[in-house]
Amino acid sequence: MRSPDQVLTAAQMRAAEETLVSRGTTIDALMLRAGEGAADWIWRAAMGRDVTVLCGPGNNGGDGYVIARVLQDRGLAVRVVAPLPPATDAARAARDAWAGGAETGGAETGGASVRGGVFVDCLFGTGLTRPLSADHAGLIAALGQSHAFAVAVDVPSGVATDDGALLGDLPSFDMTLALGAWKPAHFLMPAMARMGALRLVDIGLDRVEDAACLYPRPHLAAPATEAHKYARGLVGVVGGPMPGAALLAAQAAMRAGAGYVKLLADQPHPAGPAALVVDGRPLPNALEDPRWSALLVGPGLDRDDRARDRLRHVLDRAVPCVLDADALHLLDPDMLEGVDTARLLLTPHEGELGQLCAAFGIAGTAKVDRARGLAAVTGLTVLAKGPDTILAAGDGRLAFFDRASSWLSTAGTGDVLGGVAASRLATREDCFAAAGEAVWLHSEAARRAGAAFTADDLAACVSGAYAHFL
Repeated sequence: MRSPDQVLTAAQMRAAEETLVSRGTTIDALMLRAGEGAADWIWRAAMGRDVTVLCGPGNNGGDGYVIARVLQDRGLAVRVVAPLPPATDAARAARDAWAGGAETGGAETGGASVRGGVFVDCLFGTGLTRPLSADHAGLIAALGQSHAFAVAVDVPSGVATDDGALLGDLPSFDMTLALGAWKPAHFLMPAMARMGALRLVDIGLDRVEDAACLYPRPHLAAPATEAHKYARGLVGVVGGPMPGAALLAAQAAMRAGAGYVKLLADQPHPAGPAALVVDGRPLPNALEDPRWSALLVGPGLDRDDRARDRLRHVLDRAVPCVLDADALHLLDPDMLEGVDTARLLLTPHEGELGQLCAAFGIAGTAKVDRARGLAAVTGLTVLAKGPDTILAAGDGRLAFFDRASSWLSTAGTGDVLGGVAASRLATREDCFAAAGEAVWLHSEAARRAGAAFTADDLAACVSGAYAHFL
């Protein structure tokens, strides 16, 4: 069964292609599927303009020769630049079928002699681990600058497939065409910022067991006819000495599906809405209510001994919980002793993820490796947020997300995400699903909030975002 949302590493992609070959599909047939599928997208983007295809020595270059032939057959003016000759049988066969000749190019001549409407990068693609040579980097840069529209096939040449690292300086592309399956680099910074619009070309791959996925669009539900506020979920937001962050989270939680939200704080916030119940009792007493569905702790909590005690009280309560902000700086292995970590969702940004990895002895520099490592060692569910967001579960599940609005880069939006996640956790009681739904709601709320919004504006847009997924 095919899975259009799967995200494959370079090794998984090779294995998936080898599986097709073992069942009788030839490499040449796979190359034809990939090249023709990519050509369809490039044909639309070209709108009659001439095209320059940069072909490398491997099968990614072979895809480029197929693309060139298909576009020329459709009447476009096509030029091929090939600084290296084909090095595989399939690539050589594709070059021979093209039969249109090729320029060798060069960093010093590429921009001057090869100009056109659309530039297509098929130099290396998936699996590259070494930096581009100066000549190849210069050629790609020159071609990118001298064309009005740039397309990368599979991944841009000079991108590390599995972690999104840049293996040297490379231009930004207007479109990237993933062949067969998404790759981690399509959803990881810094590569993600260079790829433009993402499109998937189906080549017939089956679903790969234990593969990561692009988290699917959620389908939320309206409350049941017989629902009441507790049946829909009781959420507690644990406040601290900085009440604004907890208030933002509570307001977001009120709009994300839960039936009842309480702010567990020493005193009410003057800006708090009338619908928000504030419980000022000592936290251990407030947490005794058996009806709690989910808790959120961290926004505005502080990092002193009192904050540490409040976090311990929350962890001791056997309730699904979201840990964010200050709670992530306080968390350590001792605190998790005897705790069912499967019910805990962490929502760290880059700095907080680094703090957690240091506390739990997780090595590695790539974001995806650190998130997966933290989840594997602790059993926690980790939503590593940022311009690229990764969701990793202790059972090995891994999910990526499409890029969200860059206007989210403002204070308080993480608190809103924490509140949304707690609200979804109250209704789902599954950390992985709650986190995935929260990211989608958060992203849609940002879209509705428009440009230059504040966290208050974002929280106000959550209910409209919820309606979008009904």
